[in-house]
Amino acid sequence: MSTENIHLKGITWDHSRGFTSAVATAQRFHELNPNIEITWEKRSLQAFADEPINELAKRYDLLIIDHPWAGFAARTGVILPLDKYLPEAFIKDQAENTVGRSHESYSYNDHQWALAIDAATPVAASRPDLLEEPPKNWDELVELAKQGKVAIPGIPQDTLMSFYMVCCNLGEEVASTKDHFISEETGLKGLDLLRDLGQHIDRESYDFNPIKVYEAMTLGDKYAYSPFAYGYTNYSREGYARKFLKFHDMVELNGQGLISTLGGTGLAISSECKHAEIAAKYVEFTADPLTQRTLFFDNGGQPGHRKAWTDTYTNFMTKDYFKDTLPALDRSFLRPRYHGHMFFQDNSGAPIREYMMNGGNPKTVLDKLNELYIKSLDDE
Repeated sequence: MSTENIHLKGITWDHSRGFTSAVATAQRFHELNPNIEITWEKRSLQAFADEPINELAKRYDLLIIDHPWAGFAARTGVILPLDKYLPEAFIKDQAENTVGRSHESYSYNDHQWALAIDAATPVAASRPDLLEEPPKNWDELVELAKQGKVAIPGIPQDTLMSFYMVCCNLGEEVASTKDHFISEETGLKGLDLLRDLGQHIDRESYDFNPIKVYEAMTLGDKYAYSPFAYGYTNYSREGYARKFLKFHDMVELNGQGLISTLGGTGLAISSECKHAEIAAKYVEFTADPLTQRTLFFDNGGQPGHRKAWTDTYTNFMTKDYFKDTLPALDRSFLRPRYHGHMFFQDNSGAPIREYMMNGGNPKTVLDKLNELYIKSLDDE
């Protein structure tokens, strides 16, 4: 490796899961390679979902990205194909030890655009001291919501992910044809399911992202249960929050556990990085199974390597977070990643959120979703 002094910059999101884990791996990598300094900066969770990676790639060498950007990356070349920089055996190990479809989610057009250093999907969480028995099915969930004990992530981005989820449970995946985003029969049923629940959810939840859900559940005693929010293992660890959360698989709908929408994050390298080979060594170090289940996890990370999810130590430290939510990850839905999908994702959650809160005409909402979807295909 080069002996010249090298400084790389990275961008992640503003939470211990995304930031302190990255800082810890960067510091250890620096200790092993004293001439290489890696500085991580952070942005809000909403900016993480929204800000185009082509703008970030101009300013940073390393990027933590959301997998729907994979199609955009493949089209524009703003990040590097890691399969050209990492050993074939290493990439193969990542694929064989994926959590759900996390590794695949960053693969597009026969290249690997990021490594899944972090895995997540919406899962259920409860306060064991406030709720003796979590609900088992959708009807029981609605009944609990009527008691004011349920919090959900209700911002547009998350309500869109919830719509994907209920459609999957009704037997149809979204964006499976170029004619419409979802069939009218499934779409209307899905919207009404969300409205049945949404009318009993406190208004403040509609300003919550998953982090705010978990902070509300742990800082106060109002909410005892969250049915589907992207999991954060931090809140299952002693000492992280005022009260710990127990994470579970989700309620059943239509005869099976909820099929939530895969999340997680990937570590990518900007195509403008002047030290791509060294950046790739850091990516390899961070995604290594030993780093994932020790250094990365110990500093707040939520690993993407399957061996970390089945590890005795990580499960002991999180009250079996990984073991108990792994089934949800393994059946989760891989959302669309085509080039124009980010336009759709950025604009489609708001009408669903409005319908969940206030009702209205579900056909109007569905027509708007289909209109946005057809427009998002223009560049395909």
